[in-house]
Amino acid sequence: MKALRLTSFGGPEAFELCDLPRPVPQAGQVLVRVHATSINPLDYQVRRGDYPDLVPLPAITGHDVSGVVEEVGPGVTAFSPGDEVWYTPQIFDGPGSYAEYHVAAQGIVGKKPSSLSHLEAASLTLVGGTAWEALVVRAALRVGESILVHGGAGGVGHVAIQLARAIGARVFTTVRQANFEFARSLGADVLIDYEKEDYVDAVLRETGGRGVDVVFDTIGGDTLSRSPDALAQLGRVVSIVDIARPQNLVQAWGKNASYHFVFTRQNRGKLDELSALIERGQLRPHVGAVYSLADIPLAHARLESPNNGVRGKIAITVGPSAS
Repeated sequence: MKALRLTSFGGPEAFELCDLPRPVPQAGQVLVRVHATSINPLDYQVRRGDYPDLVPLPAITGHDVSGVVEEVGPGVTAFSPGDEVWYTPQIFDGPGSYAEYHVAAQGIVGKKPSSLSHLEAASLTLVGGTAWEALVVRAALRVGESILVHGGAGGVGHVAIQLARAIGARVFTTVRQANFEFARSLGADVLIDYEKEDYVDAVLRETGGRGVDVVFDTIGGDTLSRSPDALAQLGRVVSIVDIARPQNLVQAWGKNASYHFVFTRQNRGKLDELSALIERGQLRPHVGAVYSLADIPLAHARLESPNNGVRGKIAITVGPSAS
């Protein structure tokens, strides 16, 4: 099988396209012919060496799969050859999705929503599961509450806006002005141009000084450290970004705020919940660019670059019928 293998930590040139033996499913596993995958910030963080102790080299990386079951191992009852499936491979536990075939435990695999193409499905597994874990499991966002989604035009952000809207929350988001219409089409109520206006000032103005119930941070740095300033009393901050430096939580303490840091867990349940939203027309991933397996280094370079012009996700065609 063709696979893109990471041979050293560094820039996009650290990948090599090679031929490797096709994996064999063991008990409780399915072998999937990968039709599409996608690119996430986690992918280039792994590539550049942010987690060297967790990624033995050489390694096949990648964290999204949409494809078709090719073969099942002993004891598999939930799937049969020919089933269209989607999932996120176990993070830091075995080969990833930058290959024509992938083996996964049946417990993390879901039936792909029929209304999504493989490119769309592959662009949603990791970011969708992350947004669900952050907003539903951790923040426990409720109908009638308000939420600020930092980076609403990005991969996780554009899903979080739709999920928050489906829950029945009032959605604030920070995006560049060029992405206002895109964010509005997703269901955002209040659009804040972070290049021209301080988001804390904007939130307090729009809420009459109260603040929002939840801040969802996809950016980190100063965005995370200043999030308590935009919170209401008993508010919650949920972040999916590593803490780069110590945080001053005095403002959070004064508001009885709670903090949640999310490293998403893989399971079929979240995929089934996302599928239900898709079927009801409340969630749709946006594919902003498409590359081939061999061009993943170019996709990495684009996602890493500031103001890359990508709305939603960069998807990757792997198999014969990704669309």
